[in-house]
Amino acid sequence: MMSNEPIVKPMTVVPPEQVPRSPGATIQVLLGPADGMPNFHTRLFTLEPGARIPEHRHDTIEHEQVVLDGEMAIALDGAERVAQKGDCVYIPAGCAHWYENRGASPCRFICIIPAGIEYGTEWLEEAPG
Repeated sequence: MMSNEPIVKPMTVVPPEQVPRSPGATIQVLLGPADGMPNFHTRLFTLEPGARIPEHRHDTIEHEQVVLDGEMAIALDGAERVAQKGDCVYIPAGCAHWYENRGASPCRFICIIPAGIEYGTEWLEEAPG
């Protein structure tokens, strides 16, 4: 069901869920299918210190991200970079990527993906540990 009404809701009403293969990493779908979002899904990821989301890719969707707090290492098609509070990240469809919080405080980032597109996750490395 598509929403035709404006929505304002606090992030705190959305419970965090464990990111697959990623101890210490959670996702909250802030605005998504349950809200009837027609074009985009907005998610909040939190990486606790030491957390890593293993390398993976999605062949059919792009990601647009904004780092809200902390700092993380991120690799985009093998090129490692550092993204910190205030940085914006664009990940094209098919780009292999991973995330790792090497700092002492949590890293939080917003990730927006297109709605209505079926996508899968191709894991390119095993879970840490």
